[in-house]
Amino acid sequence: MRNGRLGRGIGTALGVGALAVGALATAPAAGAVEPQSATLSFDCGTYGSGTATLTASQDGTSATIAVSTTAITAPIDIGAGAVNSTLTLTKNGTGTTDFTGSSNPAIPAGGAVSTGPLTGTVAAGDSLEGKSLKIVVFGLTVTCDATSAQAPGPFVF
Repeated sequence: MRNGRLGRGIGTALGVGALAVGALATAPAAGAVEPQSATLSFDCGTYGSGTATLTASQDGTSATIAVSTTAITAPIDIGAGAVNSTLTLTKNGTGTTDFTGSSNPAIPAGGAVSTGPLTGTVAAGDSLEGKSLKIVVFGLTVTCDATSAQAPGPFVF
């Protein structure tokens, strides 16, 4: 008799544990950003224009955005870490916030500029959409203004 109650107790505990694990597996990740990737168009004046892909990730209140754009191409080889970038985004439709960094892969002459991850701070519910991109390389500053809305939409943290 005693073994029967012990067996039922273990079975119940295992069932509750399996339900808890199943609920955790289907719950959305805390701090997830949606969408994770978006595109928009930039006009960089005499340096060109084109589209950019922004890829975002989040860890608590810290977020990163990587930028790859055909709006600017490298006139010469650019070494890794030589590009200082500031991505300005509209925040919740009223203010702005900046994501900054100097992390980039090596870019061959004629290659599209990629920069990031650029880092910034976010709060739960922040809605961010690309506004402008400033890139400084070898002392030359290129400022690009967004000419389209971000698609599929703003990043929501």
